[in-house]
Amino acid sequence: MPILGVKVLAFDTFGTVTDWFTGISGAVAQTVPGVDAADFAREWRRRYSPILARVESGELPWRRLDDLQTETLHDVATAFGVTVDAEQSRVLVRAWRTIPGWPDAAEGIRRLKRDHIVCALSNGTVALLTDMARHDDFAWDVIGGSDLWKHYKPARETYCGLAELLEVEPDEVMMVATHQTDLDAARSFGLRTAFIERPDEWGGEPKDDSGSPDNDFHATDLLDLARQLGC
Repeated sequence: MPILGVKVLAFDTFGTVTDWFTGISGAVAQTVPGVDAADFAREWRRRYSPILARVESGELPWRRLDDLQTETLHDVATAFGVTVDAEQSRVLVRAWRTIPGWPDAAEGIRRLKRDHIVCALSNGTVALLTDMARHDDFAWDVIGGSDLWKHYKPARETYCGLAELLEVEPDEVMMVATHQTDLDAARSFGLRTAFIERPDEWGGEPKDDSGSPDNDFHATDLLDLARQLGC
């Protein structure tokens, strides 16, 4: 049995295995001239969790992440005093499929795959995550997109839905993420947790990478997690 009885490693994607800031700020710089691309990208990312929460509360109907990202993109453009046309919107929303992986991510996933089932568990769709995996050489065994359960993290249906899909108990799944709120939610539903430090996630803005003593593991990157797990 793998260490701690964990059979499945479930990975957050945006921020944990990919560098969204570099990818999205670069796309903004190329697509929306005249704005501060770094600030624009950060503001767009800040609107991500609130609109997902509105869906989970029932205020908004369930829609795919690309549709929600399109809505928040136009809100951010308005706030920045610019107009984003349909083609610019398409380019920017699809840029989330080609954001670069962190330097350790692809190799780390391959090493962790030796002894575990490795899965993306993300608010992106299966199609989005498949494009991302092909672009960044992520060797997932399973892609857990939000459209499989029509719920967004931190809903129970996402974490426990993956366990049910793979016919394992929740405590045989370990959530791997750089966002402590993601890990806290996963733990509340019985999953194990591993925190990954990503100090540069916000492109130079401070980020709390202290994690929590309640996590089973705390690692500087995925290669460090692989070492700790003996992979």
